[in-house]
Amino acid sequence: MRIVDLIDKKSVKLNLTSNEKLKVVDELVDLVDKSGNLSDKDEYKNAILDREELSTTAIGEGVAIPHAKNKSVKKACLAAGISKEGIDYEAFDDSLSHLFFMIAAPDGANNTHLEVLSRLSTILMDEDFRNDLIKSTEVDEFLDLINKKENEKFPQEETEEIEDKIVEDNKSTLPTILAVTACPTGIAHTFMAAENLNQKASAKGISIKVETNGSAGIKNALTKEEIEHATCIIVAADKNVEMARFNGKKVIITKVADGIHKADELIDRALKGDAPIYHSSQSNLSNEVSEEKEGLGRQFYKHLMNGVSHMLPFVVGGGILIALAFLLDDYTINPANFGMNTPVAAFFKTIGSQAFGFMLPVLAGYIAMSIADRPGLAVGFVGGVLASAGYTFANYMNYSSDTAISAGFLGALLAGFVGGYVVLLLKKLFSYLPDSLEGIKPVLLYPVFGILLIALIMLAINPIVGAINTGLNNFLASMSGTSKIILGTILGAMMAVDMGGPFNKAAYVFGTAQLTVVNAGPEQFAIMAAVMIGGMVPPLAIALATTFFKNRFTESERKSGIVNYVMGLSFITEGAIPFAAADPIHVIPACVVGSGLAGALSMAFGCGLRAPHGGIFVLPTISNPIMYFVSLLIGSIVGALLLGVLKKPLDKIK
Repeated sequence: MRIVDLIDKKSVKLNLTSNEKLKVVDELVDLVDKSGNLSDKDEYKNAILDREELSTTAIGEGVAIPHAKNKSVKKACLAAGISKEGIDYEAFDDSLSHLFFMIAAPDGANNTHLEVLSRLSTILMDEDFRNDLIKSTEVDEFLDLINKKENEKFPQEETEEIEDKIVEDNKSTLPTILAVTACPTGIAHTFMAAENLNQKASAKGISIKVETNGSAGIKNALTKEEIEHATCIIVAADKNVEMARFNGKKVIITKVADGIHKADELIDRALKGDAPIYHSSQSNLSNEVSEEKEGLGRQFYKHLMNGVSHMLPFVVGGGILIALAFLLDDYTINPANFGMNTPVAAFFKTIGSQAFGFMLPVLAGYIAMSIADRPGLAVGFVGGVLASAGYTFANYMNYSSDTAISAGFLGALLAGFVGGYVVLLLKKLFSYLPDSLEGIKPVLLYPVFGILLIALIMLAINPIVGAINTGLNNFLASMSGTSKIILGTILGAMMAVDMGGPFNKAAYVFGTAQLTVVNAGPEQFAIMAAVMIGGMVPPLAIALATTFFKNRFTESERKSGIVNYVMGLSFITEGAIPFAAADPIHVIPACVVGSGLAGALSMAFGCGLRAPHGGIFVLPTISNPIMYFVSLLIGSIVGALLLGVLKKPLDKIK
């Protein structure tokens, strides 16, 4: 079924009036309803919002494709809308969305909506086509553009069959480069990466075939003959794909985002044969990925980030609720019970503490899972609990949380890595068991022996790690004056060095780790405050520079600069990345100086933050909030001024 067959003219609006996400959803749902294909508009809208909760359907490049499969839909249909000004639909690349396509599919039907999604994602990769759609003044013109583009990209089945027959009959026409694309949801990014790889290969005159691992299954599957003939294979995937078939071939393994943004580079590498030979694991696990060419540092970072990414929702949610408890409490009632003196404060503190308590076990569990797959999760989780609670051989028979010394963040980190490699060791040992026992390994052998071993290890090393933790906390508590300001400068600057990269993550993880310290006090809260302010400055500095030094930036950069005001105030450092990537020599130093200064001032003014995120929205919970805001303002202004000095006006750049 073709895209235009699903669109009713009444369901197309070339001038959307909404200016925010929820309102544009309402407007698009109304357009779908005009087709007469909804039995319950509210139920369909709720299905759309539920899908948005999973992840945004704004696929970037100014395009959003909200979709839902629901029983309220009588017949598959599609609505379309255009916003000339653009709407913030929470796109992954932070762009404003101008083109909207809302897909409605009946529950229990086939995967028509996924087919439409894949086709839309593919044809919308063409920037000229997107611009032509946005400029449309008539609905007929809009639909005609889509029809022509779809005919161009997806010719009749007969033509495809003839082409397949030619490939089959003539081995010389087999593609020299193969690729596989896949993302966790298997919808937009999968097909965008495939389209970009196809486009770049075509521009270079290179034959390529791209297999997509989407939600509707594998499309354009690679054959055994094609794999044997290929000189190199690109796997751009963020989820496990079948790798054993590539045994002995040169394979480039990368993330799906590189398939979208670095397709040129990947094609060039494949042509040069710049890739290691893939060796399939003998254990035939579904997640076979060769790491023998991956450095230890990269492996450590990948496993750590897997733990941190799963940990952050607990830290952010729980931490902000705890901060609200202190904000809403009355200190004078009982200073020793601050945070629990009033019913409202006690509610937030109790819920927040429970959520926050999962932080270390989740960190350890998902580090172990990254190393050893699913069998590592339980082992790492238990190790994290033991580290957090401070169990040792000396106290496990008469345990008291008042006397136990928690191994804290360092202990959980260690538990995750030790737990993961313990499970890998068990997999190796149990590989010699008869095949008839294969089924009981993941449900019995790995959890029982893994949890037993991690318990013995953690009870032995917890006193040592706990002592290190205590020493570090005492050291931080002893810091004063110049030393605290230097620490604030370093942490603030680290947040701006790579804006979401390893340095940024190291500083942020260090800051959040301080919040897990038992009886965390002003020293720990001051560190978190310096970290957050360092991450807020880069987008704000860039936003100010684009406002007051307009001649240093292009029109599109000035428009993006406005969005950075919101991103900076919300503590989303990544808003500065496009500017840093385009001009790192001038942007990064300016941001580093501004962030370092803001971190130093935050420390000097004794500002403290109990929440690990929230930006300006948690300002009331920050100790000395006025001077914290002043520090943020000064750091951002200094960064903007430096950027204005370092960058030359565009008319003077030759």
